[in-house]
Amino acid sequence: MKTRIISGIIMVPLLLVLYFGGIVLWAAALIIAFMGIREFCGGWNNLDVHPSLPICCVMTVLLFLTYFLKPFAGAYAGHHMVMMLSCMWVFAAAAVSMIYGWKINQRGAYDAAATAVSLVYIPFFTYHMVMIDMTDYSRLIWIVVIAAFGSDICAYFTGYFLGKHKMAPNLSPKKTIEGAVGGLAGSTLLCMLFGFFFMKDQIAVCAVMGLAGGAAGMAGDLTASAFKRKMGIKDYGTLIPGHGGIMDRFDSVIFVAPVVYYTIFIAEMLS
Repeated sequence: MKTRIISGIIMVPLLLVLYFGGIVLWAAALIIAFMGIREFCGGWNNLDVHPSLPICCVMTVLLFLTYFLKPFAGAYAGHHMVMMLSCMWVFAAAAVSMIYGWKINQRGAYDAAATAVSLVYIPFFTYHMVMIDMTDYSRLIWIVVIAAFGSDICAYFTGYFLGKHKMAPNLSPKKTIEGAVGGLAGSTLLCMLFGFFFMKDQIAVCAVMGLAGGAAGMAGDLTASAFKRKMGIKDYGTLIPGHGGIMDRFDSVIFVAPVVYYTIFIAEMLS
């Protein structure tokens, strides 16, 4: 319960970030990416795996700098160009990570692989929040937070009162199938309500995003738990004493952001 309350407190400044958007959202996402990559790389060290934090930081900066190229392509084509550059960045991140592993007398294969995984998982996933804000449907950035936190809160209370069947006992013993169903239903309903009040012509799209985003949020939470189990750590960091680091609070959000962005992209292509 305390964790949910802390997460709720964190949401207050996050809501202000979403309200202002633009460079404020860009800066917040960059901070999350930097802090997250630092925590994640630190977790790898517990397995005697050593991803390159300098490479991760430099590549993160390069990714986020593509934001400032949007004006050169015009209002409509801007975010499409940024998406193309982001795809090129994924290739560059993978290539640089593999090059990092060339010194086979100093580094193991896992060091290069961990560098690549860290780059895609943290900064690339996080950057999708900025990419959503670049589209003509930037208001849907709210869906990311509603789906991520909404599914978590609804799943918690549904599981607390009705949960009987364990969903992933090896990763998160308290999570139940009943809770997951309640989380998905709650996320879908909350996103539909958002659509009803703010985007009446897109209620169906909001519902789809709520369902898919809720599932992605749960997947993000379980993925973060899986890494922590393997790394032998309870929390990724100590940003909030007793409640973990930035990755412990935003593991769901960074998983939901790509789902929302690509749903927007597909909807634009079909329209």
